[in-house]
Amino acid sequence: MTAPDAAAPRTFRGGRALLGLSGLAGLLVLVEVLPRTGLVSADYLPPTSRILAALADEAATGPFWVAVGDTLTAWAAGLAIAVAAGVAVGILIGAVPVLRAVTASTVEFLRPIPSVALIPLAVLLYGSDLGSSLLLVVYAAFWQVLVQVLYGVADVDPVADETARSFRLGAFARVRHVLWPTALPYVFTGVRLAAAVALVLAVTAEMIIGAPGLGAVIAVAQTSNAIPTMYALIVVTGLLGVTINIGARAAERHFLSWHQSVRGEIPA
Repeated sequence: MTAPDAAAPRTFRGGRALLGLSGLAGLLVLVEVLPRTGLVSADYLPPTSRILAALADEAATGPFWVAVGDTLTAWAAGLAIAVAAGVAVGILIGAVPVLRAVTASTVEFLRPIPSVALIPLAVLLYGSDLGSSLLLVVYAAFWQVLVQVLYGVADVDPVADETARSFRLGAFARVRHVLWPTALPYVFTGVRLAAAVALVLAVTAEMIIGAPGLGAVIAVAQTSNAIPTMYALIVVTGLLGVTINIGARAAERHFLSWHQSVRGEIPA
């Protein structure tokens, strides 16, 4: 009775993967057919085969991998800073009701500001260096983490918190044994959202500011009319996004394997 039940989820996940791959294959075929039939101009949308050939040519060059490394460096450094700051500030604000009340309006005012609106400030401060990308990435990713941590702290069971206080646990012990286990799933959700946002902002900063990375190479390909190369580089950014999302989900499943949201409900 147990074996079929255990196999069912694997079959379902396999079916979903096949459906996803079939959708991707359909898109590739569509992009191959549209320009070749004249429905769209091949000058603006090259066939899939030309894009893949351009991708293979780019992958054989050193500057391409340097650009990939620059983008991943800006992404990883910005994300690490944002996660550390978001978790620390979120726990501090969330655990102290007075601080949360005082900062609520400030958070609601700053959070909706688009990171791209800070591009002039980033250029003034750092020019077209890595610092400009980091500023935009950290700002965008920080709010994703901070808001989730605040939700997590607010979700702490008040009975458990009062019990910890009655046992005279110190502030650090209450954070470690009561607050952190409750907030951790929210933290991982924030990190996963921030990881995707950080990549978008890193590439955007490179395209607009000219900071080193894939975005700058895409802009150069567009201005030099190397359209297949431009599409190939865009595909690379998409692959990076998918890889980052898969990695974030895998890390979430690994570190939250003890949590009910990952291991599932226990049948009554």
